[in-house]
Amino acid sequence: MKGIVEERAVELGEYIIKNKTTVRGAAKKFGVSKSTVHMVVA
Repeated sequence: MKGIVEERAVELGEYIIKNKTTVRGAAKKFGVSKSTVHMVVA
């Protein structure tokens, strides 16, 4: 998952909200760590 940080944040945030999933679920879907999801979305 590469790209501009803002784009990644939006993409992850939208995925989490739309699919009502957890940070762990989003991390698995995008192939990144939970820490990365937290860092990008927060």
